[in-house]
Amino acid sequence: MARCSNCKAPLSPASLICGYCGNRNDIDLRGIHYYTTHESDTPRTCPRCNIRLKSLDLKLHNRFLIERCKQCMGLFFDPGELEALLEATVSNVSGIDPVGLKAINEKRPLNQYPISYIKCPVCQQLMHRVNFGAKSGVVVDRCKNHGVWLDGGELRHLFEWMKLGGKLLEQERQEQRRKEREQLEKEQRRKLKGYDDESSAFGSFSEPLRQSDPDLFSIILKAFRLFL
Repeated sequence: MARCSNCKAPLSPASLICGYCGNRNDIDLRGIHYYTTHESDTPRTCPRCNIRLKSLDLKLHNRFLIERCKQCMGLFFDPGELEALLEATVSNVSGIDPVGLKAINEKRPLNQYPISYIKCPVCQQLMHRVNFGAKSGVVVDRCKNHGVWLDGGELRHLFEWMKLGGKLLEQERQEQRRKEREQLEKEQRRKLKGYDDESSAFGSFSEPLRQSDPDLFSIILKAFRLFL
């Protein structure tokens, strides 16, 4: 459980403001890995505050850069970085705690921003709003080419989600979807095979007429002459 840096009171998973003393708390990235702050080589702008983001090197597997807004505490991750950080930070999770997963979402404060589409810090195109994992309660803003934006407090919530087995639940959901797709494909193949068997029982429509078969045109022509 995260605690306020000022009064040490417990903080809710996605909260930046302490409910006891009102202190504003950033997530303690120093507790994960030592980092240095420096300017990014390419300007990236906070989609919330419209100011330049600062780069943080988390020193995870040598060089590991993410961007953070010093005003709203939002974070921007390049593709795959968020998942890598969660995997490296939260380990030895052996089970799923459905009660805990439900509780962290119920205790989560209301969204600090109205629901809207925001621009990618890199390309300035509107990002997609995507649910992150099963039962995480976090809707991230994702640019398919450049990465993921998390509002302040959402990374702490995802850490708690991971500890409670959220990643395992997501893996179970993906495995179930894979099995459902395989079952559907199997049923479709069975139906197609049934159609092929039925067609073979009556002969192929593409099979040419044998010489002994009556000439349908000749029969029609003879019948027509009878009425003349």
